[in-house]
Amino acid sequence: MVLFDGTDLDHWESADSTQPQWEITDGHLLVIPGTGNLRTRQTFGDVQLHIEWRTPSAITGEGQDRGNSGVFLMGRYEVQVLDSFDNRTYVNGQAASVYKQHIPLVNASRPPGKWQTYDIIFMAPRFSPEGLIERPATMTLLHNGVLVQNNVTLRGPTEYIGEPQYREHGDAPLELQDHRSAVAYRNIWIREL
Repeated sequence: MVLFDGTDLDHWESADSTQPQWEITDGHLLVIPGTGNLRTRQTFGDVQLHIEWRTPSAITGEGQDRGNSGVFLMGRYEVQVLDSFDNRTYVNGQAASVYKQHIPLVNASRPPGKWQTYDIIFMAPRFSPEGLIERPATMTLLHNGVLVQNNVTLRGPTEYIGEPQYREHGDAPLELQDHRSAVAYRNIWIREL
């Protein structure tokens, strides 16, 4: 399923269920800082996702304040989007990290302003009828064609502070983060597994 081909936002809404505020410019989707996250109207579980992204070419800030965004599988499990080309930050917060959980095997980042790709295989967690975790979520990620996450096991949803902890949930939308940076996205497609 093509979620974004450069022409419209029919598959998307703002995270507060209103019309998306991000812009479509020259065939890509541009984060308008301060307008909030974007999410798909449809929910997903196990998926293969292809997404291309680009941080601003003008370098401003450093660390986490440089081209920051994120791809949230099921609205909970974040793959970090960040300008990590010659930009020091904490290792589990760099581009292609499973945020605060798994460090990428290598930094495959391209320079700012260059298009980058993520190809993600995500297997959703499974819960017992009592709501207990039976099988944690797993993820494999190729960044610009390079394997950087090899079937890693997620300890729970992304937490900015504190330890991740599973809470029962069903399928949920894919979500793209507005983290105050004008990050661009294009060629977004997903295949249910």
